[in-house]
Amino acid sequence: MDQENKGLSRRKFIGNVCKIGSASAVLGVTDTMGLLMPETASADSEKSKGGHHNKKPEKNSSYMLLNVRLESGYKYENGDVVATETVLRNLRIDKGIITKILDTKVPYEKHIDYYDAKGMLLLPSFRDMHIHLDKTYYGGPWRAAAIRKNGRFDLIELEKTLLLELLPTVQERAEELIELILGYGSTYVRSHCNIDPVVGLKNLERLKLALANYSDKISHEIVAFPQHGLLRSNVEGLLREAMQLGVTHVGGIDPTVFDGDMEKSLQTMVQIAADHKAGIDIHLHEGGETGLKAIRRLADLTEEAGLQGKVTISHAFALASLTDGADVEMADRLASLGISIASTVPIGDIVMPIPVLQKQKVNVLLGNDSITDHWDPFGIGDTLQKAHLAAQLYGWKNEYNLSRALSLATGGITPLDESGKQIWPKVGDAATAVLVPASCSAEAVARLPKRAAVLHKGTLSSGSLDSVKPKTPIA
Repeated sequence: MDQENKGLSRRKFIGNVCKIGSASAVLGVTDTMGLLMPETASADSEKSKGGHHNKKPEKNSSYMLLNVRLESGYKYENGDVVATETVLRNLRIDKGIITKILDTKVPYEKHIDYYDAKGMLLLPSFRDMHIHLDKTYYGGPWRAAAIRKNGRFDLIELEKTLLLELLPTVQERAEELIELILGYGSTYVRSHCNIDPVVGLKNLERLKLALANYSDKISHEIVAFPQHGLLRSNVEGLLREAMQLGVTHVGGIDPTVFDGDMEKSLQTMVQIAADHKAGIDIHLHEGGETGLKAIRRLADLTEEAGLQGKVTISHAFALASLTDGADVEMADRLASLGISIASTVPIGDIVMPIPVLQKQKVNVLLGNDSITDHWDPFGIGDTLQKAHLAAQLYGWKNEYNLSRALSLATGGITPLDESGKQIWPKVGDAATAVLVPASCSAEAVARLPKRAAVLHKGTLSSGSLDSVKPKTPIA
């Protein structure tokens, strides 16, 4: 740290740059790098060992992000995309908005902070659209998933004691999970939160406190989730109370197999959403015909209630049983109503028809779901890894398909459109992004590089950026 405080030699500085990634294409050293002097600038803690306050991008600040790698187009051979082209740019960020995108040789301004991206690639930050922040073992001792002989019914029975056991640490563990997903580049989260007779609204109250503590670093939605059954546990009243506490979506769970009355379960859920002008996000694990029947009926109710664009079906495993032709017909119906599908890209016998859904313009969202809890011990917290898994599962191996797969992790935002035109970032866009040591989106999806720095509306949410001072201020 002492050496950093004194200032690094240019050779040492460039050497540190090269440690970020091996590809010279990623790390192209530009003329501007020789004009920069590094400062003490780790963002991992508030103070360095020398006692100096570390500088980092904070809410509503103005700064320049130098030597940012941006995708600029596709390279074609014989009509096929074979590579992604990039350029280096300097970005001016004011109050969370990208206000200038400049050539790296443009003279520097006075009286502004500078941070060096060192040639790393800028990508839209990621969205975890299905996770349970309020219910996890994460942050505590290791525990594998519970033994279940009667499926989910055993786990619901377990929850009657487990939820009370975990209640005192709900906020603390939720904050640990937020830190985890931020570290992987997600700056938007939709968290399902248990609303049940055991904890009532207590998990919700603690989850809201955790999210409030990270309001500058992550945006969120909350689903009031009747894990123990909307009808089965008689929680309509609790769900309506949750709506009054600022919940954004009404949840539900398998209306036939679990709630025992598909029509009444769906009607109740839709009515709550309509009454409170909220969205819907239902857990639908039911496969086969009962699941398909529930999807079709929910589509009808969505149309009748005027909830177009506000409904998500999570998991939706029944879609995997659709035959050729029927899958396109179903996808068209969902797309026409703006009904989204949230998937964890499951591994096993169930292969979700994500390519068909995307082709028919259904909005497909990705989420991590459980992060080491009594349901599942395997959650990593990395939404980009889910896009990577989809690419493996569906055989998206070439440059173009890998590049397009990024959209699954970002909520549809990509640096290039389908024809290779640069569409992100633009002046006026929020500075909500992630820096990675990769040459392009395709490499990022395939190789899952470290998320070196994560920005949310200009604020450094995770990772670190090197603060630098130009040797020569402005022309």
